[in-house]
Amino acid sequence: MLDVHAPKAEDAQADIAPFAELIKSPEHIHTYRLSPLSIWNARAAGMPVAEMVTALQANAKYPMPESVAQEIAALGDRYGLTTLKSSKTKDSTSLSELVLQVADKPLAELLQRHEQVGPLLGDRLSPTTFAIELGDRGLLKQALLVAGYPAEDLAGYLTGDDLTLSLRSKTVAGDPFHLRSYQKTAAELFYQSGKAKGGSGVIVLPCGAGKTMVGMAAMAEIQQKTLILTSSLTSVRQWQQELLDKTTLKEEQIAEYSGQHKATGSVTLATYQILTYRASQDDDFLHLGLFDQQAWGLIIYDEVHLLPAPVFRITAQLQARRRLGLTATLIREDGREGDVFTLIGPKRYDVPWRELEGQGFIAAADCTEIRVAQTEDRQMEYATAARRYQFRIAAENPLKLEVVQALLKKEKGHRVLIIGEYLDQLNAIAQQVDLPLITVKISQKKRDQLYADFRSGKVSGLILSRVGNFALDLPDADVLIQVSGKYGSRQEEAQCLGRILRPKKDGHSAQFYTLVSLRTCEEEFAQHRQLFLTEQGYRYHIQQWDD
Repeated sequence: MLDVHAPKAEDAQADIAPFAELIKSPEHIHTYRLSPLSIWNARAAGMPVAEMVTALQANAKYPMPESVAQEIAALGDRYGLTTLKSSKTKDSTSLSELVLQVADKPLAELLQRHEQVGPLLGDRLSPTTFAIELGDRGLLKQALLVAGYPAEDLAGYLTGDDLTLSLRSKTVAGDPFHLRSYQKTAAELFYQSGKAKGGSGVIVLPCGAGKTMVGMAAMAEIQQKTLILTSSLTSVRQWQQELLDKTTLKEEQIAEYSGQHKATGSVTLATYQILTYRASQDDDFLHLGLFDQQAWGLIIYDEVHLLPAPVFRITAQLQARRRLGLTATLIREDGREGDVFTLIGPKRYDVPWRELEGQGFIAAADCTEIRVAQTEDRQMEYATAARRYQFRIAAENPLKLEVVQALLKKEKGHRVLIIGEYLDQLNAIAQQVDLPLITVKISQKKRDQLYADFRSGKVSGLILSRVGNFALDLPDADVLIQVSGKYGSRQEEAQCLGRILRPKKDGHSAQFYTLVSLRTCEEEFAQHRQLFLTEQGYRYHIQQWDD
């Protein structure tokens, strides 16, 4: 636990951040967690165990128990006991050999008998060396993590086709452009000047903090053909716009691989949805071949916390390509953070949300939970319903509409987004408040037009289904009303708030309202959804609606 008001708090924070995961950052006391994954992340980034122990000893208010130092050493020393290496052909377009080097013979025997590791080990080339199939590189790294002996991957990367680009000093419109200091640092920590330890990893930045800029900076460092995967067509168009606006890339160099277009180019933008499309559960994934069709030098996974299982599987086979993951939070409700670590790479950079808020890079935000009673009849319906239906009954509480109307009146003159989980509820709201509704049923062309109308001020608000939860750039939005959420998803709550965190021209705070039915399970789910943001230092003001 770190007292942020202590005289050496900033130094202490800098010392422990590389190997301790920040899990709570409210106003006065920050909480960090040491775990095998956090320690191995630091080791993968090149931090020696001795530096971790020294950092804790030097900054601890009271003497650190020796058992803690021993546990850190025991875990940290496990990283690098297994090492993946390869030899490249002369032109570096293929890898001729992949081997696993193990620290000693007893560990080699242990791993050869391990249920998950053993089947992936090939011929034993020496008492401590195994041949590895090139396609098993990712699967082996996953298995070694489960076994508790994460591999240091020094096998290097294939060289992709050349791509010449640089970042502009001015946008197309003539406005000055330069990377913020933390964006530049994030890109440098990812690339590490082309060293074997660099070139794969995850950058964690709050929504609105410019993760796209980090991706473009990485592209400018690597200068090789790039595949960018993202969560929606809207995000594809936003990436395209930013690349044309802030890099020297030409329009003909950027291709879209989607349901509408199947083009590839020097830079190819694709969605997770198209890559995981198949006609039925028994059919093959038609488009996963995109990963092998081109000589990619870099693959960027935008919103990497959303990575679907089929993309995880294909990524396990793509360990010879440089990989960059971008996200606002590494929280995965399915618990697959370990797969992100092994298959995409270690966390290279992270920064607390409130720290960037304090520097003016994201907007301040006030969060309010409004608890809305149900009518007696509705409460009876809820009480007698099967448990699996109770959440939806509570979420679609009709009295929430009155609250929405009151909030719109209160926030008149502001740019409002209304987000919800259920289409019937959103349709009912749209009919009453005369704002356009955007759902998956609306064409991408119509969506893009409505987003443009919002940006220009032609419409003052939008009602969004889950299509608005991710990778949506509406910088002028400053009020968000969440009428229903996705059960207890912490990542989705963070993404919702992220829609209104772009810095405001006049510096005013954004307003985030979440509506919850009183005396229902929705209160419990809302509390869990809010957990990540409260741990980042955001306070939820609880208000009971009194009409």
